[in-house]
Amino acid sequence: MSAPTPPSVAAFLAGKRIVVAGVSRSGKTPANAIFRRLRETGHEVIPVNPQATEVEGVTCHADVRAVPGVIDGVMVVTHPAVAADVVRGAIEKGARHIWFHRSFGEGSVSTEALAACREGSIEPIVGGCPLMYCRPVDPFHRFFRWWLHLQHRIPG
Repeated sequence: MSAPTPPSVAAFLAGKRIVVAGVSRSGKTPANAIFRRLRETGHEVIPVNPQATEVEGVTCHADVRAVPGVIDGVMVVTHPAVAADVVRGAIEKGARHIWFHRSFGEGSVSTEALAACREGSIEPIVGGCPLMYCRPVDPFHRFFRWWLHLQHRIPG
């Protein structure tokens, strides 16, 4: 039996349009794996990378602010130095859910980005990633979720 999904994660994954900031043209990053998995689970996923116009056949935007239409959530899988700008763009676009990827080290989290979330009245998800929750969860991510939970590095 799997552990229950934390309410913050369930709310994030209930969104239909999710931006993944930090995707790579090479396709070999955690951001790209998250991008693909969210697409597989029925989300409309919008890639953001200032150096790309297309990622995996999908139009890529240079900045969250450039994404047309409503955004339900933003997955931040960038260097921590740019995470606060991603958050500010998400808030400007009206996104109500922000998730910072983190497995080892600080991941995409920065003090400035968390402060920007507070200023925007958003309670971010800090740690882990959707691959630990989007069913079916592969054995590696199931184990990783358990391990990160023991380390107090993911919600719930």
